[in-house]
Amino acid sequence: MDQFSFAQKQRLAYIDFKLYFTGMVTRSEIVSHFELGLAAATRDLKIYKENAPENMAYDNVEKKYFITSQFKPILKHDARRTLIKLANNISDGFDGIGDTSFPIESPIPLNVPCIDIIAKLSQAIINNKPINVIYTSLSSGSGARELVPHSIVDNGLRWHLRAYDRKSKSFRDFVLTRITKVTIIAQTPSHQEDKLEDHQWMRMVPLQIIPHPNNVEHPTAIKLDFGMENGMLEVNVRAAMAGYLLRRWNVDCSESGSLSGPEYQLYLQNLQTLYGAENLAIAPGYKVL
Repeated sequence: MDQFSFAQKQRLAYIDFKLYFTGMVTRSEIVSHFELGLAAATRDLKIYKENAPENMAYDNVEKKYFITSQFKPILKHDARRTLIKLANNISDGFDGIGDTSFPIESPIPLNVPCIDIIAKLSQAIINNKPINVIYTSLSSGSGARELVPHSIVDNGLRWHLRAYDRKSKSFRDFVLTRITKVTIIAQTPSHQEDKLEDHQWMRMVPLQIIPHPNNVEHPTAIKLDFGMENGMLEVNVRAAMAGYLLRRWNVDCSESGSLSGPEYQLYLQNLQTLYGAENLAIAPGYKVL
């Protein structure tokens, strides 16, 4: 693909995507999607055929190119990114999303931050500037805070901001939807406010997750669900994010796998790895060792 221009790569990727995920592609689809002439679309199909001769076959009756049993994609399609794109109808220009209604659904997001807030936070992080925000917490209500943000995070349930809080003099998580105003401060943060000083963020915690020893009758199903190798899934996660992940996956973090119920299908085998990590109150069954 390196010998082709960017626009040519887009068109060849479109053909590859349509074959892979719909099983067919037509000349008219290429013409419509890229606003090309028939001759140009014909040339693209010819180039694709020359580079992947076993990938498609033309049906004279239906006037379509169909995927063959020998098909091998010419581009790498990441499964996670592709599912997200298909479910949310998002195109990156190298696919046929938008032309076809794909039978894929995802949960409706309940937590959608304000785009203007996201933009200001992004500016502050990229330019390494502190911010003044109006933040509403469950414990103290609304008030002004000075923060030094370094990351915007999706914890699986909602979006939050990881930042140094000048009031508490510590790094904390702030829910994005509770931020109602952002003003960038023309300052340079101090050393103690730097991301590298956020030890909970910089520390990586290895989690060894296995099928629950008591709640799962057929552990092979769980092993397949999570792509476990040798009966275990090993995940490296930031200490600041460990509690969120364990709650999202309903991982039993009790000492002896004592949590019962069908929602607890996973068990954390190496509990000691959580020592010193924060935000573990939300980890199912976890008690400070």
